[in-house]
Amino acid sequence: MDRILRIILLFASFAVCLPLHAQSRIDCNALNSRILKYPVHYCVYLPASYDAGATSHPARTYPVLYFLHGLGDNERTLFNSGGWTLLDDLRRQHKMGEFLIVAPEGGRTFYVNSADGSVRYSDFFLQEFVPLIEKKYRIGKGRNNRAISGISMGGYGALRFAFSHPEMFSAVSAQSAALITESPQELDSAARSGASLGKLLATVFGSPIAVQHWKDNSPFVLADRNRVALRRLAIYFNCGQDDNYGFEKGAAALHEQLQKAGVKHEYHPYAGDHSLTYFLAHFAEVMEFHSRAFGLIQ
Repeated sequence: MDRILRIILLFASFAVCLPLHAQSRIDCNALNSRILKYPVHYCVYLPASYDAGATSHPARTYPVLYFLHGLGDNERTLFNSGGWTLLDDLRRQHKMGEFLIVAPEGGRTFYVNSADGSVRYSDFFLQEFVPLIEKKYRIGKGRNNRAISGISMGGYGALRFAFSHPEMFSAVSAQSAALITESPQELDSAARSGASLGKLLATVFGSPIAVQHWKDNSPFVLADRNRVALRRLAIYFNCGQDDNYGFEKGAAALHEQLQKAGVKHEYHPYAGDHSLTYFLAHFAEVMEFHSRAFGLIQ
């Protein structure tokens, strides 16, 4: 009996000494926005070391990647559609560094202030959301620790934020960004003919589209306006060459514009359409780009 007891105690001591296996997690919450006057939900991907080091390395900070979802999606889409598993796999394979990924709810806002001023999403994001996140979580200070990414509508939003505020972000990426090459007049005509895209744009940019508001939020116009400052920005974007909305034309146009302006960037035209399958197929490449931009991998 004594021998059995000694064995039990021996195994118990091993169990106490062995560290618990830390895991990544998704932290979801909501911010009651003073600017928008409604709660905005968000989710944050925390790498395994974030919780594991909370006690042992409480001073450690992390870079942050803001991730903007596409039209019809929400703050949980990335993590519920296979992205969480891909992130953990990339880290296990040492293809990705340790940083937080923050996905806010964007609705159908295109992440801009609406033309009529009724929905000030851009103001909310810059003045309320980013300060809250960077106070609540252990995030490093300054632009070198801050980047932004997005898909479709979110790709448009990511490029717009980064091109309008290159002093705030050190890197930007976009997949199948909603880069529209048609003029506001052409879009107004499309809306009158019943085109769904025209109707969606009208709720944000006005009906008819407010031309100056359209230009002030255009990634093309902002890239030209801030072309010198953009040379300090790490830029990546891709698009499927059979995009359902024709966004490959906008991606090619932005590539040509940045080339002519001497702005270094990565542009990848891939086979594929505008679908979750396409986005996930190239998601690892996007995460590796940001890991390099943060200086976390070679």
